[in-house]
Formats: sequence, structure tokens, C-alpha cells
Amino acid sequence: MDHSDLALVERCQRGDRAAFEALVKRYQDRIYNFVYRMTEDPDEAEDLTQEVFVRVYRSLPRFRGQASFQTWLYRIASNLCIDRHRHQERSPQVVRSLDAPVEGPDGEREFEVPDWQSNPENAFLSQELREQVHRALASLTEKLRVVVVMYDMQGLSYEEIAQILRCPVGTVKSRLFNARAALREALRPYVEGNEVRRHEMSSDQTAHLPVG
Repeated sequence: MDHSDLALVERCQRGDRAAFEALVKRYQDRIYNFVYRMTEDPDEAEDLTQEVFVRVYRSLPRFRGQASFQTWLYRIASNLCIDRHRHQERSPQVVRSLDAPVEGPDGEREFEVPDWQSNPENAFLSQELREQVHRALASLTEKLRVVVVMYDMQGLSYEEIAQILRCPVGTVKSRLFNARAALREALRPYVEGNEVRRHEMSSDQTAHLPVG
């Protein structure tokens, strides 16, 4: 039996609930991770993920395959996130870990941030950096954040993102460039400060080495 997205959609349109459940199972983790990175709130991400699939179910009879099912699904999810941002008051930002794996085309993978050799001091610095990255990501505009999340965390291509956002590929590349530049700028004082700190720690350790 054909289990491609299109085949499952066609079965859904004929009233096959098992086919819809198969689509949900295939995409729910990726959509949850996407919405979570956009909202910074696991409870709200869970609610919005459920709403995404409710809208998908209601809209499936009108799906004609002009875009792939994945593109259509991400478009619904991104529109929901943008609507949420526009119509709800932003709650105080809460720092959450970036350690949770994200879904890519080849399965789960970690969102990588710079790390140093493992010891208690560097482990603390690494966790602190992850929190700084999270703050910097949350400070981006919706247009920039959605591109970073889709490309760097979800593993979507420029072309897929352009179809989802209905904009030229050049616009996607420009927004990604600007988002990364903003992230680098936001993190620069922290990274430079810790480079100085690491240098001072290294110098202090060297000063205590025995002279032979």
C-alpha cells in the first residue's frame, strides 16, 4: 500500500481516519518542535500543535496538492504562530533549555551551539551560552525567527521555506542572513566576555605551574 503523504491525504478525503492518524503520527513531533521554538512555551506549543491538526483535518477536503502536504502543513503552523504573536500579549520571557532534540529530515538531531572541553567550569559556561542563544533567538522578529527555526532547526531547504512563506528564495536567504547576523551581534558581548574569562583562567593556572 502506498503510504506517501499524497496517498494518505487522498485516503483521508475518502473518510479514512486511520490515514489521518498516520499523517499526524508522521508530523506531530516536527510541528510541535517548530511551534515550541516559535512560542517559547511548551504548554502553548502543545495547544497550538493540536490546533494545527484540527485545522488540517477540517481543510483536507479542499487540499488539491498545488504544494506538498508538508509545505501546506508548515504554512498552517507558521500562520497560527504569527496570529498568536499578533493577537496575544507577550508573557514574560522564560529561559528554557535548548537541549531538547529537534526533528530533521533524517530524524532527531540536537540544535548545536558552541561548546568547550568538558569540565565543571566549561559545562556551566556551555549551559549559560545556551540560555543566551535562547534569549537572542526570542528577541528576533517573527519574520527572522521563523526562517532560522525552519532552516537551522527543522532542516528545511530554502525552496521549501519559500513555498511555505510564499516569498522568493532570495527573500528567505536575506532573512536568514539578517537573522544570523542579529544572533551573532546579540551573542558577541557574551562570547567575547567569556573568551577574556577563559584567557584569565588559563593565565592564572599557568602562573601556578612549578618552575623547573
